[in-house]
Amino acid sequence: MGSTLHTLSHAKGANRAKKRLGRGIGSRTGKTAGKGVKGQKARTGHHGAIVGFEGGQMPMQRRLPKRGFKNAFRMSYYPVNVGELERLDVSTVDRDTLISAGLMPRKAELLKILGEGELLRKVTVRAHAFSKSAQDKITKAGGTAEVVQIHTPRPARSD
Repeated sequence: MGSTLHTLSHAKGANRAKKRLGRGIGSRTGKTAGKGVKGQKARTGHHGAIVGFEGGQMPMQRRLPKRGFKNAFRMSYYPVNVGELERLDVSTVDRDTLISAGLMPRKAELLKILGEGELLRKVTVRAHAFSKSAQDKITKAGGTAEVVQIHTPRPARSD
């Protein structure tokens, strides 16, 4: 006969009895219930330190000077030079092409083509921005520079 639900029990020693605090000096957890003597940690309601709390001392984040601000509308472009496009064996270059070729990290969202280097063959380049010299070099080689529209959500207001 196999075991049934009503005959199942925990393995021996699996369930430990709850620590009985404050039950006399012979129990090892009597009087102060294993909390030592006085102080903040011995009091009811103490549940570990709050992150950054330094015991009443002025916390680090309030001691350090604050400078400048972070612009929520800043656009951060990843730069790629025209000379690096020459190495690729494709007729159309865009963000995905550069990521697969290892010239641009996957986390970079916006692409800007800069004019360093030479471009000798016809290529269609789709990017979010171009420098003037890069645009000139692409068109001089017989290619086209297409500007991709940026679709970025506006940051949430903080007031």
